Amino acid sequence: MSSGARKHAVPAEAPGAEVPSAAAEVVREYGPFDGAPVAGVSFDGERVWAATGARLIAFDPASGETVRALEVACDAGTAFDGRHLHQLAGDRILRLDPGTGAVLGSIPAPEGAGGSGLCWAEGSLWVGRYGERRILRVDPATGAVLRTIESDRFVTGVTWVDGELWHGTMEGGESELRRVDPAGGAVRARLAMPRGALVSGLESDGAGLFFCGGAASGKVRAVRRPAPAGGRGASRARRPGPRSLRRR
Repeated sequence: MSSGARKHAVPAEAPGAEVPSAAAEVVREYGPFDGAPVAGVSFDGERVWAATGARLIAFDPASGETVRALEVACDAGTAFDGRHLHQLAGDRILRLDPGTGAVLGSIPAPEGAGGSGLCWAEGSLWVGRYGERRILRVDPATGAVLRTIESDRFVTGVTWVDGELWHGTMEGGESELRRVDPAGGAVRARLAMPRGALVSGLESDGAGLFFCGGAASGKVRAVRRPAPAGGRGASRARRPGPRSLRRR
């Protein structure tokens, strides 16, 4: 990390182990897709996108039917900004036309290859760094790191919903979904996935579900999201355009 980025680092306030975990409720499974592992996951309001290494697959979450497949490098996180897809591919973040898969531009991935999760919120990209155990807020035009949030677990997928920052973990053959304080990094809630159900990517549908990439299983799992911490009055993180907030 550059010295400039360190000035914006937000240390974790407390270890997640101090927060009791609840069991994650898996309500549906999709796939496997092409027999390939699933890395990144995103949602455009109508379709769930799953990154499978060489193909970015879109499926209907109601029917489970694959409706589109884009031939593009996609070995980690995926995000949707209301118009374009953003895809981690090695040491770059690609901006894609979701209709054709055309690469419209790219920026350097912060800290190089090794990114895990990716999401869009508040006009920025948010990048999970697995080995470094951190989440980076990134300028989508330049790739500059605007902020760093430290974690005490390996970070996989990342998503924002209702003003809450959530990320996946994968450690010791087990995974959790964690809600963390975006100001200080402290863990506020933990959902333990069933044994063997690893989380490689994470996205919210903007309502009551998380979509979780299932790593080597090749599956995507829908997990029920707990009620927002602030109730109905909770502030909503800026999500992609109106399409992304349509309820299925």
